[in-house]
This record gives sequence, structure tokens and C-alpha cells, in this order.
Amino acid sequence: MVKIDRIVLTCEHGGNKIPASYAAYFARAKGVLATHRGYDIGALRLARQLARSLRVELQAATVSRLLIDLNRSPGHRSLFSEFMAKASREERDAIFRGFYLPYRKKVEAKVARHLRAGSKVLHLAIHSFTPVLNGTRRRADIGLLYDPRSEAEREFCHRWRRELGREAPWLCVRYNYPYRGRADGLGTYLRRRMGAKGCLAVELEVNQRHLSHPGATSAKVRRAIALSLRSALRGETPHER
Repeated sequence: MVKIDRIVLTCEHGGNKIPASYAAYFARAKGVLATHRGYDIGALRLARQLARSLRVELQAATVSRLLIDLNRSPGHRSLFSEFMAKASREERDAIFRGFYLPYRKKVEAKVARHLRAGSKVLHLAIHSFTPVLNGTRRRADIGLLYDPRSEAEREFCHRWRRELGREAPWLCVRYNYPYRGRADGLGTYLRRRMGAKGCLAVELEVNQRHLSHPGATSAKVRRAIALSLRSALRGETPHER
């Protein structure tokens, strides 16, 4: 069983804020900013709860992905949205230097620091997904994204899914759904750069229908995720807690 010593917890799409300097580009986009296109609804609240539960620092971004997507590689066609199409090269460069690079470098530096200390590191990114996309209903409550070629990531995700089944058997948990674990993203970048040194990269995707409204059901799902994650990290069953 893989033993994880350190967790680097992140939330790339935690908010939908637009800095005043670029507000003009989004004058007609207030409705879009409030949807799943503007941010991962409910992800930040869940990430903060996990940070408290695990007693780890959370690195989260609250600038909208429609300004710049911190979970995309430089040069990716979705790095800037269509709302930034008329922005000058200078403005895009300033956004890249001011928001993208500081966030990504801080995460990478934290992972590297733990690896130098000899720790086995898990980068865990917290995201959420819209229940319906382009008319297609997503048929899962939770997705665990990982690289199937990584034995350590696969073993950890299988353990986490088992613990989720104990805590919340009514939830449908799928692997690499609704996205592929090897798709472009911060976790994939870290895995490629530092995987050989002991970095695992897993992305948690939660259906927004469980996170978009306050209430007992949402709290129950967040609690189940937190408890199951703690058990998976320790390799314990609920009876051993």
C-alpha cells in the first residue's frame, strides 16, 4: 500500500472574480460568470472543509477561469476565454504574469519542497462539474481522476472509492469521469515533472447538484468526502477510526 506523507491541496476554479482592470471585457458576461463556465460551483467550500479536516494549507484561486484558466497549460486554446479575444498581447501577458505564474509556481515549489525532504506527496485538486453539459446528463456523483499507468495513483483512488462506498453508498463514484485523468491540467503537469520523484496527482470532481445549494444533503456529501479521504489516506476502515 502506498504511503502518502504530504498533501498539497488546491482549488484552481474556486471563484468568479474579475479584476477591475479587465471588467470592461465582461460587461455583458455577468450571467455567464455566475454559471459553471465562470467557476467550479461549490468547489471552494468543499476544499476549505477538506483543508480543515486534514489540517493542511489550501491554495485556492478566486479569479474566474474566463479571465485565465489556471488549470490549463501555456498555449492551450482554452487558457484565455472568448471574452478575452479582444485583449492586447500586453494585457494577456500581464494577466499571465500576475495571476497564472504566481499560482502555478507556488504549488510547484511546495511539492518540490516536500519531495526534497523525502516525502511521498499527493497533489489533490478539488473541482466540480455541471450535471448537464451540451444537453448530455453526467451520470456520476463523484469522479476520481488519475493516470491509469500510475500504480500508486490507481491504488489510492481504488482505496478512496471503497471508503466513499462505506460512508455514502448512495453516491455513484466513477474513475476518470467526466474527464480523463491524463488530460491537460495542473495535476498532469506536476505528474510529468515530479512523478518519478514521488508525486501523485489526483483530481476530485463532484457533481454540482450536490454542492450548489446549502442544506443537509450538501453537508452530508461534503462530510462523506472528508471522512472517506481521511480513511483512504490512513488505509483504515471506518471501524478502525
